[in-house]
Amino acid sequence: MSSLDVLAHAQRLQSQGDPFCLVSVLRVQAPASARPGDKAVVSAQRIEAGWIGGGCAQPAVLRTVRQALADGRSRLIRITPSEEGTERELQDVLEFGMACHSGGTLELFVDPVLPRARLVVVGDSPLAVALSTLAPRVGLPVTVVAQGAEAARFADAEHVIASDDAAAVAEQVAPGAFVVVATQGRRDVQGLRAALALSARQVFFVASARKATVLKAALLEAGHDAAAVAAIVAPAGEPIGAQTPEEIALSVLATVVAARRGAGSARGEAPVVAQAQAQPQPAPVAAAAPLAPVAPVAPVAPVAPVAPLPLPEFAPIKGSCCGG
Repeated sequence: MSSLDVLAHAQRLQSQGDPFCLVSVLRVQAPASARPGDKAVVSAQRIEAGWIGGGCAQPAVLRTVRQALADGRSRLIRITPSEEGTERELQDVLEFGMACHSGGTLELFVDPVLPRARLVVVGDSPLAVALSTLAPRVGLPVTVVAQGAEAARFADAEHVIASDDAAAVAEQVAPGAFVVVATQGRRDVQGLRAALALSARQVFFVASARKATVLKAALLEAGHDAAAVAAIVAPAGEPIGAQTPEEIALSVLATVVAARRGAGSARGEAPVVAQAQAQPQPAPVAAAAPLAPVAPVAPVAPVAPVAPLPLPEFAPIKGSCCGG
């Protein structure tokens, strides 16, 4: 299979929204069956297309591919003869040992290709409109889900689904999207049910903590999965003092972007203040002993005034302008 065939297969998977890694052979130390420039499309389950070496290399490649698909980071790996099962990091290279008879060494670059991140906005509120307008500007195509929604109201959204029925929505939205429930008091429960039916990457609910607690309890009583309900992020948004729908949309999108990039509070990290408080504090410095009092200095006797020196008298010079 040529490199063009491998890339064509990768393009088909990408168009279908299937995650995979493009693995390329960078360097080979003989004996090895792969050559520099060989490529393969590798999913979390298997090598889909291409060639990157024999069976000895495949377990290490599949393990690395799963890690790359989980965190979205590329990796450089080396597979070399060594005790089987060994693994160590050498600067920016992850080295795997293999006990195959071939004895060759491979260096490969593992590059994850993940589905394009999407945002599903649930609700027909002014905030939902602001989110659908702003999100595409940060690279998030939007699907709006709201009972009776009008497409003209959400001109920047790619898709508008005029129903919040959970079953109907799940059939039209691919899994793995970020979901923001921005119902703001209008069909909150229906919106949350629709969000939970989407197999979302993360669900955010714009509501007060008290309201979110009450509605989460109602979802649990209705039989929804406890882990999925607990994972709903509420209140949503960064604390920037937002007041208008546009400002609130900005704060919510900041949290979505943090989750998309694998950073910030969306990953469950402690706030900066809490992290600072958790750091060990330095031991207090012992107080220095007080200094002994200094004896007062005796006053200096006053100095007698010096008499002025008499100035000599000079005789006028004859013939000068002043001497006459």
